[in-house]
Amino acid sequence: MNDNKYRPNPLIEIQSVTTGIAEGFDEIKKVIKNELRNHRFVAIETYPGTDKKSLIDGVGQWFDSIIDTDEVMYANEQLNEILFDDLTDDRVFGRLTHKKIEHITNSLKFSQLVEKLSNIEGKILLIGFGSSRLVDKACVIFTSVTRWEIQMRFRNKSMDNYNAGNFGEDPLRMFKRGYFVDWRIADNYKDSIWHQVDYVMDTDKTDQPKMLAKERFMKALKEIVSKPFSMVPYFDIGLWGGQWMKEKCNLDPDKANYAWSFNGVPEENALTIRIGDRYMTFQAMDAVMLFPKELMGELNVARFGREFPIRFDFLDTMDGGHLSLQVHPVTDYIQRQFGMHYTQDESYYILDAKEDAHVYLGVKKGVQLDDLMESLQLADSGEKLFDDEVYINKIPAKKHDHFLIPAGTIHCSGRNSMVLEISATPYIFTFKMWDWGRIGMDGMPRPVHLSHAEKVVDIHRDTEWVYDNLVNDITLLNEEEGLKQERTGLHELEFIDTVRTWFTKPFDIPIQHTVHSLMLVEGDMATIKSKKNAFSPFDIYYAECVIIPASLDEITIIPQNKNKHALIHAFVRGTKKN
Repeated sequence: MNDNKYRPNPLIEIQSVTTGIAEGFDEIKKVIKNELRNHRFVAIETYPGTDKKSLIDGVGQWFDSIIDTDEVMYANEQLNEILFDDLTDDRVFGRLTHKKIEHITNSLKFSQLVEKLSNIEGKILLIGFGSSRLVDKACVIFTSVTRWEIQMRFRNKSMDNYNAGNFGEDPLRMFKRGYFVDWRIADNYKDSIWHQVDYVMDTDKTDQPKMLAKERFMKALKEIVSKPFSMVPYFDIGLWGGQWMKEKCNLDPDKANYAWSFNGVPEENALTIRIGDRYMTFQAMDAVMLFPKELMGELNVARFGREFPIRFDFLDTMDGGHLSLQVHPVTDYIQRQFGMHYTQDESYYILDAKEDAHVYLGVKKGVQLDDLMESLQLADSGEKLFDDEVYINKIPAKKHDHFLIPAGTIHCSGRNSMVLEISATPYIFTFKMWDWGRIGMDGMPRPVHLSHAEKVVDIHRDTEWVYDNLVNDITLLNEEEGLKQERTGLHELEFIDTVRTWFTKPFDIPIQHTVHSLMLVEGDMATIKSKKNAFSPFDIYYAECVIIPASLDEITIIPQNKNKHALIHAFVRGTKKN
């Protein structure tokens, strides 16, 4: 055991709701039995990725008829044809769909089932995505399954994409379909019928679902966005993965490595709440969708809509390997090609590093795009290895360095570093250019996208420009005894600002109506307090990501002891109000 206090499964204690979570099928059946006194129909709206069979087996005996409503939806090849423009042939990239549930509904089958239902007697369970549309009045239960759990089901071949029948397909393609199509349609639909929902059901554990009345669920969410909180991170192995997170994040030591982690990304992470002595887990995007202004602030919502703008994640190459050499699309390109309205701007904050650690960043002076791409094409075809020393800057990296990476800049982390990536939220738009001749963990060549990369690489970001603009561009903001505050980034082309505070005494952070993402990057623990006693004191431990909602006022950060601590916090530039 180690002394690290990092919580890989953080809990959010709910005070405004004290009871109400029905746990397991026996208790859920009692709730449903009570609802059947007033409703002839119960509609279980299954979010794509839900295990329907387990729910039917668990509660089906209370009904005279069970109808799988997904049978009125297009499926398999017919569905693929409808979605083709958004799915594309690419293994990794699609287009964010604008289609809605109506576009994937077979209207003839739908109307036939509506007529059939009018002639069926008894208590009826409708189960499937869009089930509540078939009747005028029903008890509506909306299932939740977290994105990481969905991905695990893809990988273990227990789940297909929505109505796709693609069990066991390449997990990259399955994730792509979820990201660009399934989850977009599902979230849009969920938002449109939320006023009709009676219960929310956590189905991450198929044999032990949990259910909470929507009004209590909403009350819990409202409390969450009124105080500091942490999302449930996930950790994944990778070809280049390292050993740092195993110890520092209290993870399974028997895993070969941990390559990366998302620990501050609502679209991928989860929230686990505790009500009384019971727990429930659901998608963190629920907080973004249902309380966007309270969480992110009015100006952020005006700019980004209901999309959380800041991403914290880890890249661990300690005793591992290099990341792939890569570049991210500029805004114009990501809008035209993929339907995203802002891009994957990034930065690398070095949490830890060995003596030989380095990052690859920008091209060397005098490099021409045609020469660079020709060399990469030859490497991709296997004719020769890419000579990175000829083309790419290799910059030594040490603990607490901050490298800024606006879109269009070639980059990657080398081995023996631990990176906190502070970035814009889009996260799958990585154009790999060279992967050091490796084969992926699935036995297939890792995808390389040179045709995309060539269109977005900024060849003018050469050695001089990189050192002038992207390497430790630190501005001193304030210095006094026991306190030193510095702006460490990001670049003026990026919309996120980061401030690092070295402290041995308490200091204040004005929230000013915008969301903040915080991480303690030096020291074991600090405490977050409200200046107006708006929430109970909240402890933040080393390397944990904590979200400070925009609904709060000024907060105070208090060190655990007199040792030097450092905290970095990120917020969207230009969204602070006076």
